[in-house]
Amino acid sequence: MFKKFLITIVSIAASVAVLIDGYLMFFKHDQSQETAQSQATTASDTESESSTTTSSSSTSSSNSTMKDGIYTGKSTSTEWGDVQVKITVASGKIPQITVLKHPTGGKSDEINSWSLPTYKQEALAAQSANINQVSGATETYKGFTGSLQSAINQAEE
Repeated sequence: MFKKFLITIVSIAASVAVLIDGYLMFFKHDQSQETAQSQATTASDTESESSTTTSSSSTSSSNSTMKDGIYTGKSTSTEWGDVQVKITVASGKIPQITVLKHPTGGKSDEINSWSLPTYKQEALAAQSANINQVSGATETYKGFTGSLQSAINQAEE
């Protein structure tokens, strides 16, 4: 009797976990892509404005030590291929992250199509490589954060 009860509880818990994971992957994924696209547009607009306007307000946050410029992170090897990013730093902040290299082909295309925009969005929001890992994209996470941290280190030197 106890074994049946325990098996039922474990089955219910596993079902709830699968439902939550499915919700996060499919429903939250669409929202994060829309947010990432709007942030990319905003960053692009901000970058355009800053290049055409001479700004004398260098009021970047006091804890930021990044120097303005474009920095390319080291190519970071993963099990499925290399990942490399480039960041733009303006007013001590990162308004843009460009993925230069990532694994392609087969399942990598599918995974990277939704995980890289999420990683970019989180990194832009956090202004660091300290971001959450997306379930199912561990290798992309390792490569993305490794290359991003390398670029940030260059900007802080």
